[in-house]
Amino acid sequence: MAPALRTIGILLFDGVEELDAVGPWEVLSYWTRRSPEDGYQVVTFSRSGGPAACAKGLTVEAQHSYDDVPALDVLVYPGGRGTRAHVEDPAQLDWVRAQRARVPLLTSVCTGSLVYAAAGLLHGRPATTHWAALDLLADLDPTVELRPDARFVDDGDVVTAAGVSAGIDMALHLVARLAGPDRAREVRRGIQYDPAPPV
Repeated sequence: MAPALRTIGILLFDGVEELDAVGPWEVLSYWTRRSPEDGYQVVTFSRSGGPAACAKGLTVEAQHSYDDVPALDVLVYPGGRGTRAHVEDPAQLDWVRAQRARVPLLTSVCTGSLVYAAAGLLHGRPATTHWAALDLLADLDPTVELRPDARFVDDGDVVTAAGVSAGIDMALHLVARLAGPDRAREVRRGIQYDPAPPV
């Protein structure tokens, strides 16, 4: 019998920034579909399942709800304007703290780290977020060691990424961490990710 797949879950919610979620999805799904021998799958989920209305008008369909998502080995918490409500939602913050107790690796993109900070998960730790939200991150938890110039910050069981497109870099780092640098280079080439901005 084949061993159970380890699961990476990308959280979706109303107001999620599209690329925060879809950038990591592209990287991680390319990897898991092309290299099933590595033993990982990537899924999307939301509080109740079903559609999520993203920040810029795209609607995406979550595959699972909180209740039926497979046990997670990695959680990807994207950002977007929807995280502002999460920061002030006691039930959501309790859910995040529960994930800390059961999920080995928590990751965030952009303002997803604000939710981690509001839940007390970044206390005394290095972290980053979108450049425009660094002051808010510091306000939520003044003990956070801000890394404003980092594309992502790996602090062991928590990895935070800077804004929007930095989620792609963070996801490639996850591939390197979980399956090795050679595999990450294969994925990077496969999705033809080689930034050379025109301006």
